[in-house]
Amino acid sequence: MATHQALIAQMDALRVPPNALAIWGLGQMGFALKGSGEGLIYIDPYLTGLLKEDAPPGEIFYREFPPPLHPAEVTNARAVLCSHEHLDHTDAGTIGPIATASPAAVFVISGWAAAIADAAGIPTARRLVPAIGQPINIGDARVTALPSAHYRVEEDPERGHRWLGFLIEWNGVTLYHSGDTIIYPGYLEMLKAQPRADIAILPVNGRDAYRDALGIVGNLLPVEAAWLARELGWDVLIAGHNDLFIANSLPAGALADALRQLNPRQKMHALQPGELYLYVK
Repeated sequence: MATHQALIAQMDALRVPPNALAIWGLGQMGFALKGSGEGLIYIDPYLTGLLKEDAPPGEIFYREFPPPLHPAEVTNARAVLCSHEHLDHTDAGTIGPIATASPAAVFVISGWAAAIADAAGIPTARRLVPAIGQPINIGDARVTALPSAHYRVEEDPERGHRWLGFLIEWNGVTLYHSGDTIIYPGYLEMLKAQPRADIAILPVNGRDAYRDALGIVGNLLPVEAAWLARELGWDVLIAGHNDLFIANSLPAGALADALRQLNPRQKMHALQPGELYLYVK
């Protein structure tokens, strides 16, 4: 798998055919997408942080693998979407250098992340706080922010929704990136009211009382992700949020086991950092 400058070169050279979408894994809930035209859409890139060998004693949140890109190498972003203000989704050390390296990129962020964007030196003219359910055009891509819940739906009159998911329609393909979420009352119905996604990226690291006691806010259980995929008719389910921090993860095969029990013919993939997945509709 390509990394760093070789990965950027691969992204730039790839010409995506109609009715297709290229997806690169970045780790955690970070992905890079390319459809038609030039430039990529990055979602929740987290490209900093300590490796295990560099972490202080007792630290449980260290990277299991180095980032496939350095932030300053990201010269090809047309947009960066950040689902919420947690460090592994909106990181000043990541988005600041991307803003410099990709001077035309727009940053679609929650209003709750304004202080992080300030710290990153991103001017307000390059930021967009999306209105829930109101599509925005980023070149020839159409992006709609949808409400997620980490653990509950939170909305502020000034800052808007705290937890965002994104429905991206691009090059004839529809992708749903949920951000961090659990299933909340009305979630399934809200998703059924949207255009059906061909691909869904969900956080499948689960949650439990032990992690809750440590202050770790969890996400979907694998069985819940499998059920959502069955109920919503997604073509491909991509696992997220279950690789970077082992202290906040489930066994790698948990989603596959849940699908075997509940939705055995569901297509599923887990991307390695730097891996390219080309979806053709």
